[in-house]
Amino acid sequence: MKTTVMIAEDEPLMRERLLAMLELYWPEAQLVLVAENGNDAWDGFLEHEPQVVFLDIRMPGLSGLEVAERIGKRAHVVFVTAYDQYAVDAFDAGAVDYVLKPVQAERLQRALGRLRDKLEAAPADMAHLLHSLRAALPAPPREKMKWIKASVGKQIRLIDINDVLFFQADTKYTRVVLAGFEALVRTPLKDLLGGLDPEQFWQIHRGTMVNVKAIEAAERIDAERMQVLVRGSTEKLPVSRTFTHLFRE
Repeated sequence: MKTTVMIAEDEPLMRERLLAMLELYWPEAQLVLVAENGNDAWDGFLEHEPQVVFLDIRMPGLSGLEVAERIGKRAHVVFVTAYDQYAVDAFDAGAVDYVLKPVQAERLQRALGRLRDKLEAAPADMAHLLHSLRAALPAPPREKMKWIKASVGKQIRLIDINDVLFFQADTKYTRVVLAGFEALVRTPLKDLLGGLDPEQFWQIHRGTMVNVKAIEAAERIDAERMQVLVRGSTEKLPVSRTFTHLFRE
């Protein structure tokens, strides 16, 4: 069975170079997605659940570090970075690999060799590495969303983000559900991710973000499925298998 691979890289020349080298040195890999920004990378990961992800550390939208944090232990990650000494010291003993830009054939081949050896084992826990990388590569603080403009009938309402029970993808729109009413915004859910505080809003499904304070309970439907009950709403929100770990004891 082929190993499924995803690449997230925002620079076209680097992206094409990495694609060409992977085709040359790892022809047995199955490329399932090429993403040009962090939001598409995370959305694509949820759709395809690749076994291996090549992540540029700095990308528009969600950064590579933020995407890696969301991936957790669900895939093997190789970081692609233009930073040398600042970042390299943060990688510990090859638990998570990296390649420097511009990608060199010899270095990529070493990384691929280590990947092949690791594929039978569980992906590494990246928590310590991500903490070290953030210290080595401090990102400018991103101001989290406080208000959102949404259509309610003929009105455009300014909604306090703390009043939102959950966000849910709805075709070309995103539903913004509050106690007693709901609204629509034109911004896709994946584009809202970077502005939402992950401590306040948990993603429980590819198309659903729920306010943690609004969660009344999580209940099992059967051995494989769960759903969330939300205060102030009669809807029961399905939890995809990817996110059931959020509700483990």
